[in-house]
Amino acid sequence: MRQRHFLNLLLAGALALPMLSGTARANPVVLFDLNSGKVLEHQDAFKRWYPASLSKLMTAYVAFRAIAAGEVALDSPIKVTKHSAGEPPSKMGFKPGSVMRLDNALKMMLVKSANDIAMAVGENIGGSQAAFADRMNAEAARLGMVGTHFVNPNGLFSPDQYTTARDLAVLVTALRNDFPQYAPWFSIEGLAVGKKAIPNYNLLIGRYPGADGMKTGFVCSSGFNMIGSATRDGRTLVAVVLGEKSAISRAEAAAKLLDQGFDAPAAGSTTLAALKPYGDTLSPNDLQDEICKKKPKEQQSEAAPAVAAKDKAKSPYQVKLDHPTLIAVGLGGATGPAPKAFVDQTDQNYADVPLPSWRPDKPLPAGATPAATAAAAAQGDQPAKTANSP
Repeated sequence: MRQRHFLNLLLAGALALPMLSGTARANPVVLFDLNSGKVLEHQDAFKRWYPASLSKLMTAYVAFRAIAAGEVALDSPIKVTKHSAGEPPSKMGFKPGSVMRLDNALKMMLVKSANDIAMAVGENIGGSQAAFADRMNAEAARLGMVGTHFVNPNGLFSPDQYTTARDLAVLVTALRNDFPQYAPWFSIEGLAVGKKAIPNYNLLIGRYPGADGMKTGFVCSSGFNMIGSATRDGRTLVAVVLGEKSAISRAEAAAKLLDQGFDAPAAGSTTLAALKPYGDTLSPNDLQDEICKKKPKEQQSEAAPAVAAKDKAKSPYQVKLDHPTLIAVGLGGATGPAPKAFVDQTDQNYADVPLPSWRPDKPLPAGATPAATAAAAAQGDQPAKTANSP
């Protein structure tokens, strides 16, 4: 019995170690085969971590589920609320009241990692930030993301918004398997908004052979997160990298993992479904001081550091794409059905808290007249003036 117990301990320890040769890593990683679910490498896969903009993958998943259920359509209107317009960068900077198609909103969210657009998608589909977060958490529970909790659709820092590398791998699997028709959106090289070109923050796209997704994320407390996927000879591998020190190092780390995976046999010793929790699963690392107090402001960003024309790029992931393929997006064109949850919010345009207004199917409040309540409602619907962000 003691011998069996000892063997079980050895097996548990082995599962917690990387499965491919290489140097020891200091942050959570998972490398897996998308088609088979085989895990090729993992470290601290169940360590609690702040997802940052990787949260937007779940926002996209909830939106795709809403489309499949008939709640909304690709051309449904997404209106920028006062609340969403006030979210900090990265953002598109559209004024409150601006309207765009849902598919364009999702592309802006995934490529530009626009926090304002992610919040607008959440508020429109869910009716409010809190209601949409409930849907995100319901999907996470359904998918078996046991170490994940969401409070907002864009990933801006909250101590109550966390995930794990393993859970993110589960989410990626669901996104790619349940909604393959949207896979091209994750490999867009850049967006064209009028005359402005917006590159993808995922530096593997257009630079790493076979790269076809997925998303990046950054807040000071999380460090630089990334999920990178690539397909070669019909085999798709996905690398989840959390807590890197820069946009360049996360791209390099993901590329190295993918290289190791493509060079290794296809078979792994376990699958995502069979991988059991190990290590500390409750205490998140907070990299705030390390990432944002010891580096200049320009390095505290999703964007890769600029390389001067006279300088030589130190990494292939610093090189700008010569002729990136740009997808045109913008405002307007929303002719589809409006999200019902958003319409049901009386003051759906600018806050989670509704202002009282009369509806024809409800009795008037005491002492009120239809003309007065209609005028008050119209006045309350005027967009507030806000400064646009770049």
